[in-house]
Amino acid sequence: MDHFQYSDSPYPIREGLVEAYRQYWQALASPGSWFSGVERIAIAAEVRNALTCPFCAERKNALSPYTLEGEHQQGSVLNAIAVDAVHRIVTDQSRITEEYVKDNIASGFSEEQYVELVAITVTVFSIDEFNRALGLGPEPLPEPIAGEPDHYRPDQAQSGTGFVSMIPEHGAVGKEADLWPNGQTANVLRALSLVPDGLRGWQRVAAQQYLAPERLMQFSSPTGRTINRMQVELVAGRVSSVNECFY
Repeated sequence: MDHFQYSDSPYPIREGLVEAYRQYWQALASPGSWFSGVERIAIAAEVRNALTCPFCAERKNALSPYTLEGEHQQGSVLNAIAVDAVHRIVTDQSRITEEYVKDNIASGFSEEQYVELVAITVTVFSIDEFNRALGLGPEPLPEPIAGEPDHYRPDQAQSGTGFVSMIPEHGAVGKEADLWPNGQTANVLRALSLVPDGLRGWQRVAAQQYLAPERLMQFSSPTGRTINRMQVELVAGRVSSVNECFY
């Protein structure tokens, strides 16, 4: 199946967006660093289940998300910890605490798995939101590709900055030399760096939906978009506000 045709789109779609989405869908179906292709597709499916999950809606309206017990609307592939993490990220991300993340890790869900799950969740959700904004349905998920995760963890990853370990500011070397394209980074990028391929996949999509990291500080340069940089930032700021983004 040739994904992301956009023949029903009410607007023309930049080829860069289409290509980024197709590349991500292919990577999504493949074994990752800590999840198989089957599990990665299941994570993507939970991104969509969360939007219609009655328990998530009830928890979102509760004074504290930690006072309710219930069951999610979910598939059958992932364990309860993984499902709950996906649903929280989609529906109640602003109330995720360090204690919640550490409790998951203590329950046998590794921080590497958590970071890969976050990377998949936020990337799939942003692609789905793009389609939703066009009035289109979500793209059918790809068929998983057989194989095992490679269990790659960068040696230079350190704890102490955020909820999970990450590569330090000057640690993008060796196999990770491409992670900071202009030699500079930010915590919002480093947050996914424990699973470098998760960060790379998100960056390729974000570079098309927003701007490539190396262009973030080029405020007067052409954006390569129909709208100028000030308009780009206005839209980005509004989206961040609606999504209750920490930054």
